[in-house]
Amino acid sequence: MIAKRNIIPVFVPHLGCPNNCVFCNQRRISGESVPATAESVQKAVLEGIAKIPENSNIQLAFYGGSFTAIPVEKQNELLDAALPFLRDGKISSLRLSTRPDAIDEETLGRLKTCGVRTIELGAQSMCDEVLKLSGRGHTAEQTKRAACLIKEYGFELILQMMTGLPGDTKERTLETARSLIALHPDGVRIYPAVIIENTPLCDMWHAHSYKEHTVEEAVDYCAAVLPLFEQAEIPVIRLGLNPTEDLSGGAAVAGAYHPALGELVRSRLLLDRARMLLSKNFHGENVVLYVNPSDVSAMIGQKRSNIDTLRKEFELKSLKVSAADVRKGSVTLF
Repeated sequence: MIAKRNIIPVFVPHLGCPNNCVFCNQRRISGESVPATAESVQKAVLEGIAKIPENSNIQLAFYGGSFTAIPVEKQNELLDAALPFLRDGKISSLRLSTRPDAIDEETLGRLKTCGVRTIELGAQSMCDEVLKLSGRGHTAEQTKRAACLIKEYGFELILQMMTGLPGDTKERTLETARSLIALHPDGVRIYPAVIIENTPLCDMWHAHSYKEHTVEEAVDYCAAVLPLFEQAEIPVIRLGLNPTEDLSGGAAVAGAYHPALGELVRSRLLLDRARMLLSKNFHGENVVLYVNPSDVSAMIGQKRSNIDTLRKEFELKSLKVSAADVRKGSVTLF
């Protein structure tokens, strides 16, 4: 399990990316248009430290582009800018995101000496047809090899997957989740496909050669895979794109973009678990569902949607949700 950390993010949009993935417009996704420099790294650290309580576990993270595909000189410039903060203990370690085909033993050995602790690997799918249709430029086997090397060198491994890419299906999403679990990552991010303006995927959507991955479909897919990660005790550290002014302002033209997607998925999971309980002949009853205090809102659902759905399906006289000392994510009847 990864220790709780405060993350200071630095975005390197599109730097190092050798392929034009159909879904990608990193400047729009990250909200950043100017690549990072040594000066911007130092500024980000100083500003971040000022907002974080003393003696916190702080990690500087390079997000956005494929960091290890950047020319080594540029990598060293950015990594060296963080070294003074590592030496004096202001930050504890570094984190970066990259591609499976930009990982090798030489690279990992170099990163180890630079204070890098965590590597996020963009797997996206473990189906080669989906990877090809999405313009990823690497195979599922390359993802496996890179993940195994990262673990072998002692790094924390975070795997990123996407749902709803061209050629994807619910079963392929489930297979991707199972394949990622077999690689024993320390955490997973799940990003349902969003159609961003000025991307090949947007062109495909306009040409009707790609059908959008709706919010409803994404909730269904994610509600199917989340229990697999839970059972494997692999934390899902992010579900859905982080909301930005650009995305919310119209850059996300279609697809599974929702500022509270994670909450919608939690709500669906709780609904499904409540259904299982109520299927045991609770028709026509006055029922109280007990959940963890943090789950009360999700159990009720947006605009009381879960309450209304369950009352109708099971012909309940009344249905209430109450907080109790139960495990997060569980639903109980007393």
